[in-house]
Amino acid sequence: MILLEPNSYVLEDTLLTRFTSEKPEVVDITLVDFDNVIYHVQTSAEQRTLLNLSVEMKYFNEVLAYGAESILQREYGDYLVPVTNSQYQITLQFNLEQLPADKAGLAKHVSMLKRNVLASPFVRAFEYWESQQEGAGPLMATHYRENEAIYVQAQQDRVTVIFSTLFQEEVDRVLGKVFLQEFVDARRQAAIQNAPQVFYSSREAPLEIRHLPELRQDESVGYVSFVLFPRHFADAEVREQTISQIQLFRDYLHYHIKCAKAYMHSRMRTRVKEFLKVINRAKPDRTTAASEKRTATGRYFRPQFRQSSATSPQQVEGEW
Repeated sequence: MILLEPNSYVLEDTLLTRFTSEKPEVVDITLVDFDNVIYHVQTSAEQRTLLNLSVEMKYFNEVLAYGAESILQREYGDYLVPVTNSQYQITLQFNLEQLPADKAGLAKHVSMLKRNVLASPFVRAFEYWESQQEGAGPLMATHYRENEAIYVQAQQDRVTVIFSTLFQEEVDRVLGKVFLQEFVDARRQAAIQNAPQVFYSSREAPLEIRHLPELRQDESVGYVSFVLFPRHFADAEVREQTISQIQLFRDYLHYHIKCAKAYMHSRMRTRVKEFLKVINRAKPDRTTAASEKRTATGRYFRPQFRQSSATSPQQVEGEW
């Protein structure tokens, strides 16, 4: 099983191509990322050296309350410009004649924009844990997909992250339950005892979010809870890696469900082909016109074969 990258590769490749182009061109490209995030890369005919990147995130207003604006200013402050199209929430502008020497590094950093914006509730929860305040912190919900959300809540000794995921088909629900049960059972191995605790429940929501009115209570919804301990976010480098990996859990789960279905379909097609070969070999050869035998009167000759040594002479003769 592969691990998905936290950045958008197609956005990185598109930006790097424009950054390294010797002659600025008119560009108007729309890209789509996970969780219905849309990127619009555009230049105008009048100012081809100014490259604009506009981003549409349906959950942007929610993460603004968790400090997303400060993260944007810290990471992309030099390139942020006012938004001119109401469809988009973020706009970055690059002067192709005044780019830094490390153009590949800039393209890589910009392709992490979605990851950095979605990291705001995690950063807020880790900061609450560092403040050592008594009691549980606020429950931060991010509805990053339709009917699906991420809930983050800090406590004195841990940070709880809850994913609500929707399974559209019965097969997806069965495979998802198998995958998630493996997450629960795998932690019993001694080699990964330091991994976060994982809890899975279908239909019934965890206690931390059970009071919320908008939760769905049916068989198509599953809830996955991760319990992060200080060893997962106390160190700055480990914290950034934890945020990057846990954000992609939903995409990772559904990606491998689709891969498992594709593998099983290919195996079933292969097995059906083998069965068809066996059936075709079992078919008796049909009698052709050249091999048919008839009598002088035109009747077909159908011989009867001897069944035993005690058969009478009358039974041995052919039937005319």
